[in-house]
Amino acid sequence: MEHTNMHHHHHGEQKQRLKAGNAHHDMPINHGAPMGQPGHDHHAMMIDDFKKRFWISLILTIPVLLLSEMIQHWLGFEIKFTGDKYVLLALSSFIFFYGGWPFLKGIVEELKAKSPGMMTLIALAIMVAYVFSVAIIFGFPGMDFFWELATLIVIMLLGHLLEMKSVLGASKALQLLVSMMPAEAHKVHGDHVMDVKLEELQSNDIVLIKPGEKVPADGIVTEGESYLNESMLTGESKPVKKEKNDKVIGGSINGNGSLKVMVLHTGKDSYLNKVIKLVGEAQKTKSKTQHLADRAAKWLTYIALFVGIATLVVWLLLGSETNYAVERMVTVMVISCPHALGLAIPLVVAISTAVSAQNGLLIRNRTAFENSRKITTIVFDKTGTLTIGEFGVTRIETTNSNISRNELLQYAAALEQSSEHPIAVGVMQKANQENLEILKAESFNAITGKGVVARVNGKNIKVVSPGYLREEQIPIPANSSTSEAETIVFVLIDDRLAGYIALADKIRPESKSAIESFKKNGIKIMMATGDNERVAKAVADGLGLDGYYAEVLPHQKVEIVKNLQSQNEFVAMTGDGVNDAPALAQADVGIAVGSGTDIAAETADIILVNSNPMDILNLILFGKATYNKMVQNLIWATGYNAIAIPLAAGVLYSTGFVLDPAIGAVFMSLSTIIVAINAQLLKGQINKTNTT
Repeated sequence: MEHTNMHHHHHGEQKQRLKAGNAHHDMPINHGAPMGQPGHDHHAMMIDDFKKRFWISLILTIPVLLLSEMIQHWLGFEIKFTGDKYVLLALSSFIFFYGGWPFLKGIVEELKAKSPGMMTLIALAIMVAYVFSVAIIFGFPGMDFFWELATLIVIMLLGHLLEMKSVLGASKALQLLVSMMPAEAHKVHGDHVMDVKLEELQSNDIVLIKPGEKVPADGIVTEGESYLNESMLTGESKPVKKEKNDKVIGGSINGNGSLKVMVLHTGKDSYLNKVIKLVGEAQKTKSKTQHLADRAAKWLTYIALFVGIATLVVWLLLGSETNYAVERMVTVMVISCPHALGLAIPLVVAISTAVSAQNGLLIRNRTAFENSRKITTIVFDKTGTLTIGEFGVTRIETTNSNISRNELLQYAAALEQSSEHPIAVGVMQKANQENLEILKAESFNAITGKGVVARVNGKNIKVVSPGYLREEQIPIPANSSTSEAETIVFVLIDDRLAGYIALADKIRPESKSAIESFKKNGIKIMMATGDNERVAKAVADGLGLDGYYAEVLPHQKVEIVKNLQSQNEFVAMTGDGVNDAPALAQADVGIAVGSGTDIAAETADIILVNSNPMDILNLILFGKATYNKMVQNLIWATGYNAIAIPLAAGVLYSTGFVLDPAIGAVFMSLSTIIVAINAQLLKGQINKTNTT
């Protein structure tokens, strides 16, 4: 790979081209409405399903409440008719099987995964309540729990609905990665070329790759030369020159030359497939972490089972009647799944995701968001996050006293006006900013790999790389290279050096203060980039980073993250391209940058809409605030239990006080209301974090 000074590539332009290249696979990321994006169909379907179950169960709960003996007794009215209890049984059975289905399905999945959580706790409570109440209808003495059953299911459905609506859909990263490959390839057979399906390619086949097409498989160039855009795979920002015997990567985009390539490996062994495998593995290991509500639910499940069985045993040992002992046990097990718990966390999630979205953070994985408070190290991919990812003019110097900087820029712009090259784009932007008149260029010509030449106002103008000056043995001005991150072009007027223009991928104005703030908060900042050592060092020194890794390939990014994790660092990764996808999936918190590719957005847990590193700090601070609210709400929701369970078990029986289910219901409603109000208080928090 030759390092010319045409180093950086205009990232925005490149991504546009990447998008143009696979428009048919493209999923627009719709920032306004995180829900219901195309491609999140499954997620949207689940939401609709929960919504339907919630409303139907809610409507049926009203007659269940009216027919419940306890509610009647409590509100002082009576509805009696023949078979009324069978109507109650029928309605409740429907609510149990239809409304409770997601939880019944969930308990099976959680127990299979050996990690009991929220679903287990809910399912346990509703199953115990249902079986006991059915037994009562068929003659077991006692009072039924149908109203408890119905209200619990309705509130839990509502909680899950709120939560699902607020968090972005399930990941489609892998399908997106697969779709980077073209569907077919042009296979060369002697003199003629035939189109074959990608699956039919074999090793050693020769394929033709036309300009602008995607490379169908990893291989070796046998004929032709071209520049390939591999940035979305390797992170190297400038197009890479490929000629005979060079390797090409499947999924990269061919520039303007035709290539013939001998296929090396297809399918499973290809580079892109390795990236896909890395992403899959990282996602698997990560999905084991449970969020807070599940951890709390796990303990409540154990407590419910333990206290419930203990209650039964103790009452039987004390010689009470079986039916009384069973009723106490059931009361304990039903109460131990507090209604408030169903809303304690989802309300906080719904509010925090909404507030985050208003502040430019789209949350896709809540566990990661809850855990963002633990971040100790952040690994940044350089381009587009710490730097703007655009090539801009940083300075203009003249070596000839009778020509002004603006004139120099005008001459350069005259030659660059029709070029797509990142350097040209940078020069033109600067000329337009300065409102300069763009002069006409005649008899325009390219000096291969070295620059361009043309006539402007009757003068012979050349815009060339340092390599040209060396060849022509023109001395290079001493002060021209101050920073390794700069690319410099020289302007010659009638073959005499008139000056030079320096360009670089500019560091984001917010980066510096963001990094200072991270350091104040004790968070280490590393950078991993596909760009070369010189550029990486210049950016790292300029920003005062804690360390950097240069010329890094995607699988090495994963290794960097894993190594930091093995040193007990809690790692966040920020990136924007395919080459970051495996590392984003591996990191404890993966943060994609809004300007990046869909694939990065799909593998990440959190998407930064504005690409501003300062937002990550807000994320961490707001994550802390959110977590604290969740803990407070759990304490409220379960604190009610700490009192209710022993009373329901009959601790104060000797004084004649056993928790009446009616009083339990009042407490239950109160704790639910307190939790809801407390969640609302979170809205005030983000503004606090923003001003600090």
